[in-house]
Amino acid sequence: METLITNGIKVSVETSYQPSYSRPLEMKFIFSYHITIENLSSQTVQLLRREWAIYDSTGTIRRVEGEGVIGKQPILAPGESHQYASWSPLTTELGKMTGAYIFSKDADGQEFRVNIPEFKLIAPFKLN
Repeated sequence: METLITNGIKVSVETSYQPSYSRPLEMKFIFSYHITIENLSSQTVQLLRREWAIYDSTGTIRRVEGEGVIGKQPILAPGESHQYASWSPLTTELGKMTGAYIFSKDADGQEFRVNIPEFKLIAPFKLN
């Protein structure tokens, strides 16, 4: 598990290779990730947007940006958390993801960035 705390928001990521959805002979490798976002600050915050950089082992970078996470813009009071799962396809058996969430403070609407820890996407058969 990878974990990072930025501006009082803790982001933890667990990854998993999905062999039943992957097609290695067709260069399609599917990885899932489970994210937990915890508000360790003393303020209520709302997740507004996400920004991802997805790298494969050939150096290709795919950027993904959008509102919220999986169609939600969760509001987190102090001590609350939000979990979600998603997935990413790669054309290589090795890669990594990193990114950031844009949050706003409920009290004054001020926006701030929360870094997502870089995490590796590795098909288990590459670990031999």
